[in-house]
Amino acid sequence: MQGVIEQFLKDEIGLSSDAVGASVIRHALKERMTALGTTDLHAYWDFLSGSRAERQELIDATVVPETWFFRDEGAFAAMAQHLHAQRRHHRPLRLLSFPCSTGEEPYSMAMAMFDAGFAAEAFVVEARDVSARNIAYAERAIYGRNSFRGRDLSFRDRYFEPVEAAYRPRNAVRERVRFVCANLFDLDLRSEAGRFDIVFCRNLLIYFDRPTQDRALDRLKGVLAPEGLLLVGPAESALPMAQGFVSARLPMAFAFTLRPEGAQPATPPGAVRPVRALPPGGTKAADRPAARSPAPAKSRPAPVAPAVQSPDRVAASLAAIERAANAGRLAEAEAAARSHLREFGSSAEAFYRLGLVLDAAGNAEEAVQNYRKAIYLAPDHREAMAHLALLLQRQGDAAGARVLTGRLGRMTNRSGT
Repeated sequence: MQGVIEQFLKDEIGLSSDAVGASVIRHALKERMTALGTTDLHAYWDFLSGSRAERQELIDATVVPETWFFRDEGAFAAMAQHLHAQRRHHRPLRLLSFPCSTGEEPYSMAMAMFDAGFAAEAFVVEARDVSARNIAYAERAIYGRNSFRGRDLSFRDRYFEPVEAAYRPRNAVRERVRFVCANLFDLDLRSEAGRFDIVFCRNLLIYFDRPTQDRALDRLKGVLAPEGLLLVGPAESALPMAQGFVSARLPMAFAFTLRPEGAQPATPPGAVRPVRALPPGGTKAADRPAARSPAPAKSRPAPVAPAVQSPDRVAASLAAIERAANAGRLAEAEAAARSHLREFGSSAEAFYRLGLVLDAAGNAEEAVQNYRKAIYLAPDHREAMAHLALLLQRQGDAAGARVLTGRLGRMTNRSGT
């Protein structure tokens, strides 16, 4: 009977039990059956089938939010950069956050727009989520410590006010965001075709199987403006290229634009996966949220003489791999990665980057080997795990992908990040 309910969730919101894990669905079922005072799964299914309200309750129990303000902040900088470059019209810019979870992402979008110099009347953020519970939380907009992560929280001083021993976005931010409970697959491509200049759809596609991922991307492509920007999660960055998108070449953003009519893909269907950029240097602009560099992955480097392992030389070498990969020069990026390994020895970051390049070039077997090497050297290397899980899923190894997804989930639960 659980299989029937898993199929209901797949039909209703696209959720794949293989991707999310059957234990998540079991937990949601237990929560709802306990709330209703029943232990009979068949009786619960009968009630679920006849109650729209209970169907929404089960969806709310299944969709567990995990987000914070300015998560993967390179995406927000890329959004502002793209909009400044494309500003050739007079109507307000329309931004979409789907799914918006508990509101941290769309409010971050609004704050980033203000920091980039856009006036309030110049944009609106439409925030949608399939969970009514998430929407209610987002509209209440009271956020505790877990929503504020990273070293630089200066945006909190600029855009929040203390309330109820927590924080709430100021009116100017809240007024730019409109929340709606909605299903991605119910997007009306007739009324909303080409409507949005920016679409954030991050860390949702990983919970779908491949046909559902294609359906979702087709919907997103339909509502994106011709010169719009789609932003996905790091583990999803291989998917848009097969559905009519091209990489925007914006480091750390995982951003894509629509491929011009008649243009051919510049790389194989595996797509160029932007390599995680190194933290940018230089002075931070005073009127924008300061960039918070991600914590480096912990690794077990092989002993190498200190003179060879100069941090500056290692960083420059990794950056060279990254530049070539982000520009689509896969052969050059692969050669640079192999040269790096010969000169500096084994490291998780080098194997991870080589895996990305090989994966993008369609060499799945060797990409898997390099992702695994990265994870061996750095067991907490989330990016390598996420990309390996996606690759295994594409190869039909649902069990292997599920193991990695489970590890990622447990790491997130332990660390809260």
